[in-house]
Amino acid sequence: MMFTRRRAVIAAAVATGWRGASAAAMPAIAFPRDHGAHPETRTEWWYATGWLGSAQAPTHGVQVTYFRSRTGYGAGQASRFAPRQLLFAHAALTDLGARSHRHDQRIARWSGDPAAVLASAALDRGDVHIGRWSLVDEGAGWHARIAAADFALDLQLRRSQPPLLQGDAGISRKGPDARQISHYYSEVQLELSAGEAGGRGRAWLDHEWSDEFLAPDARGWDWAGINLFDGSALTVFVLRRADGSALWAGGSWRRAGAAVRAFGPDELRLTPLRRWRSPRSGARYPVQWRVQTPAGEFELRTLLDDQELDSRASTGTIYWEGLSELVGADGRRVGLGYLELTGYAGRLRV
Repeated sequence: MMFTRRRAVIAAAVATGWRGASAAAMPAIAFPRDHGAHPETRTEWWYATGWLGSAQAPTHGVQVTYFRSRTGYGAGQASRFAPRQLLFAHAALTDLGARSHRHDQRIARWSGDPAAVLASAALDRGDVHIGRWSLVDEGAGWHARIAAADFALDLQLRRSQPPLLQGDAGISRKGPDARQISHYYSEVQLELSAGEAGGRGRAWLDHEWSDEFLAPDARGWDWAGINLFDGSALTVFVLRRADGSALWAGGSWRRAGAAVRAFGPDELRLTPLRRWRSPRSGARYPVQWRVQTPAGEFELRTLLDDQELDSRASTGTIYWEGLSELVGADGRRVGLGYLELTGYAGRLRV
C-alpha cells in the first residue's frame, strides 16, 4: 500500500527530527502518491487557477483552492468524529466582460479518515471534497466541481507538461532559517475547459504542504504563477515584513521541455507600481508590479482591480487573488495567470 509506506517514511522522519529539520530529512516527492493529502503535516493546500477565452481576449478567470489544517485535537481518540483536521475551500469566478468577481467558501471538520463521506481527502491520490465541492485527479488531469451560492464551476484541467518541482527538487525554502521549508510542486500549462463559464484556456495548479515555513516576522506574501504563451512557466514570490521589506524571495522559470531554473532570494525583485484600495476592507493592494528575474524583466498587471476575497468565515482572513497579465519589455502581453496578495488587510497566520 503506497500511503501506508508513505506514513512509515514520514513517521521515521518525524522521529528523527523532520519537524523543523533541514531539507535532507524530508522525503522526496513521488507521484501519484503526493497528489494526495499529508495529514501528518500542519498545513496543506491545493490551489487551481486559470483563464478562459483567447490569449489576447480572455473572458473569465477561475480559482479553486482547498486548504487542510491539522488542529492538534483528538490525536489520542479513536473516534471517527474527532476534529483532527479542518478542511476549507475557496472558489471564485471573475467575469471580465461584466467587470464582476464572485466568490464563495466552505469549511468542514475532518477526522483524518479518507473514507469519510461529508468531507475528506484521499491519502494516496488527489481527491479532496467538502460536500458538493470536489477536486479530483483523474489521471490525465484534475477535475474541479463547485456548487457555489450564485455560480457553478465544472473545470477540466488536462496535463500537457510534467510536474514542476519548485525549489530544490520540490523542497522550497520559505525564509532565512533552513527549517522554514515546504514540499511544493506546480502543474503548469494545464489545458482548461469549463462548464458554466464556457470556453477553453490554460490553468495552473499548486500543491504545497509543510509543518512550518513562515518566519515569525513575516506579515504576508506576494505570489504569482504565470503560464506564458510560448509554453514557459514563471513563478515568483516574496515574503514581506510588516514594513513592506522583503524577508525572503524565490521562484522559478521553466521553458517547455527544459529543466527548471530556480531563483535564489537575491535574484528576484518585485517593485509595486500601482495600488488599489478596497472599498470594503480598506486594504491597499499593489495590483501592478515591475518583476525583475534571471529570466528577464516584466510588468505584471491585474485585469480587474476588485478581486478581493473575504474568507473570514473559513480561513479567517481577507486577501486579494486575481487574473493578471504578464507584459514583456516591448509592451506586449506574453502570458496570463494569477497574482495572490496576502497580509494587506491584517497579518496572515499560517
